[in-house]
Amino acid sequence: MAENSIKIRAKLQEDVTTVKALMTHPMETGSRKDKDGQLIPAHYIQEITCESGGKTLLTAFWSGGVSKNPYLSFKFKGGKAGDMLKLSWMDNKGESASEEVEIS
Repeated sequence: MAENSIKIRAKLQEDVTTVKALMTHPMETGSRKDKDGQLIPAHYIQEITCESGGKTLLTAFWSGGVSKNPYLSFKFKGGKAGDMLKLSWMDNKGESASEEVEIS
């Protein structure tokens, strides 16, 4: 996938870190047809992981039912300002992307 396919922010407020991520991906289900009536092959993010401080914070398993350029937001406790957070995804075609951000 193209570089910068993930835009991510992690903001600490009191003891809770809010993570917001926007991923650029076509997310094709495999059941849509093109203008010639041919099926567009399935192409979607299958697995997302988020890690910080050597711990896995989130693992999500998606299918073709998620919209194009998906947005993900979640919160967790225990993050500290300055810690690094890494979000990664892999799709059904073996393509992947990851991005790191400092918790602020």
